[in-house]
Amino acid sequence: MTQASSPTNPPQGRIIAVAGNIGVGKSSLVEWLRQHFDVVPFFEPNEDNPYLPNFYQDMPRWAFQSQVFFLIRRFRLHRAMENESHDVVQDRTIYEDAEVFATHLHRSGIMDERDWQVYTELYHTLRRELRPPDLLVYLRCPVEVLRKRIRQRGRAFEQSVARPYLKALDKLYAEWFERYDLSPTLVIDTHHLDYVQNLFDRQELVERVRTLLA
Repeated sequence: MTQASSPTNPPQGRIIAVAGNIGVGKSSLVEWLRQHFDVVPFFEPNEDNPYLPNFYQDMPRWAFQSQVFFLIRRFRLHRAMENESHDVVQDRTIYEDAEVFATHLHRSGIMDERDWQVYTELYHTLRRELRPPDLLVYLRCPVEVLRKRIRQRGRAFEQSVARPYLKALDKLYAEWFERYDLSPTLVIDTHHLDYVQNLFDRQELVERVRTLLA
């Protein structure tokens, strides 16, 4: 009798996650990593959130629905990355969606306690199903520099982002990163390290990423 061979799992690529506040340089770093490490980029989900128009008209009424939509889309994106046989790089994570942006809505009183409890339970349920990144690259930058960059890049939907909002997100990012323990991390202060223009900074970053992924 011929014995059936046991199925083998397809090879899994490594996941590099890039995290950080609005305007900190995530998209630029994702493109840089794509060029230097031949990784497949995964950006923000493209589907328009159908709740956003309602959310901007009545935030307390629609905050929960809007954030759940983002959470599910981010979960599906992470699943797609897990199925890649090639190394991938991700622009913003599911962890930031919940532990920074949704948390801000709750702390500021926009999302009430009942909705927050349901949202948090859903987040932790989905999070347990995901394979953590192999490396988290955390980008930091002073809020005033973030505001300048946001103005310079001229995205219309970002021009109304206020300093108190950026500062609140900055505080939440620091809290989140302090307790993050799912993978090795690399911190880059993007107002000091110029990996786009400076050859020495670029080479230093290449070596640091290679070491952490090895």
